[in-house]
Amino acid sequence: MYAPERQQEILRLAREGGRVDVLSLAEEFQVTAETVRRDLKALDRAGLVRRVHGGAIPAGRLDFEPDLAERDAVAADEKQRIARAALAELPGGEGGSGSVILDAGTTAVRLAAEIPLEAELTVVTHSLPVAARLADHPGLTLHLVGGRIRRRTRAAVDDWALRAYRELNADVLFLATNGFSLDGGLTTPDLAEAAVKRALIAAARRVVLLADSAKFGQQHFARFGELSDVDLLITDTGLSPDDALAIERAGTEVVRA
Repeated sequence: MYAPERQQEILRLAREGGRVDVLSLAEEFQVTAETVRRDLKALDRAGLVRRVHGGAIPAGRLDFEPDLAERDAVAADEKQRIARAALAELPGGEGGSGSVILDAGTTAVRLAAEIPLEAELTVVTHSLPVAARLADHPGLTLHLVGGRIRRRTRAAVDDWALRAYRELNADVLFLATNGFSLDGGLTTPDLAEAAVKRALIAAARRVVLLADSAKFGQQHFARFGELSDVDLLITDTGLSPDDALAIERAGTEVVRA
């Protein structure tokens, strides 16, 4: 396969999947990782993709925010493993008691579905899908924070939500993000969502970030925190051991589920 043909196929895969990574492309096309990097560099110069850590995303998608159904289908197995690993971070363990905040996001919804029936927790969320998952849980005291509902995320934002979170001091926050990196911090496409996420971080004594490895290296428009704000990152094994070590050296514990 000639380089232009390979690059055209890489662009197709990026547009279909939302992201491509160097190692997978090298294996698929039976070329070296350096060859793939040159292909991505050429596509980046042409304005067709944007290079991110370990791969690339289609141009124009850096601040594109897919809806919940589309996001839930991406890295589904990884998100399920992350959600199950997060159970160990519930206050007092899986069957313990205490207070938690669940951010909006598809992995948070999966975590909500995994909370054991014997758990006795106070749960606060501004996410309608998370609240719907937990509404019938017998052991929980559920608080739903109000505000303007963003249709894309089904989450409350703006002043009502911000005021509610300013009054809280929860044991653990399970935080979501669209992108995270050592240099770029924690980012999301929407400024209103970013403001709520900053309030969440301030409202909890311990911050646990739930993020699949495809989000590492991605940077979006609105920055709402630093990785140093996170006590524990729970991700998947797609995050390389070297990257996990770099994050831990910066002060955040890492679990690769």
